[in-house]
Amino acid sequence: MWLIDEMVEKRLREAEEKGEFDNLPGAGKPLMLDDDSGVPAELRTAYRLLKNSGFLPPELQDRKEALQLAELLHEIDKNSPDYASASQRLKVLELRLQQAGMNTAFLKGHYKEKLASKMKR
Repeated sequence: MWLIDEMVEKRLREAEEKGEFDNLPGAGKPLMLDDDSGVPAELRTAYRLLKNSGFLPPELQDRKEALQLAELLHEIDKNSPDYASASQRLKVLELRLQQAGMNTAFLKGHYKEKLASKMKR
């Protein structure tokens, strides 16, 4: 067990002995846990800490930025001075995601169009 895991377990035991977990909201209800089965065991604690602090792994941060840029490019005029730089940045992010082994089909809008047509039916 990792040192941080041991420290957490110790603090949890101490808090439980003091009764700090009595009468918490949601007591007796099932927990909604994240599925972190795709994350290697040695990285799960670190990723969970980063996630709870509002940080994303680099690949997911790039994906988020790429989605925002794709949406921006659909909204602004192609003659706008910002269009060229945003388009170039999107291409860089797409290459970075592909090198990380991620599928970049989500940037093409195919899923959005298929979903919209399915919802109309």
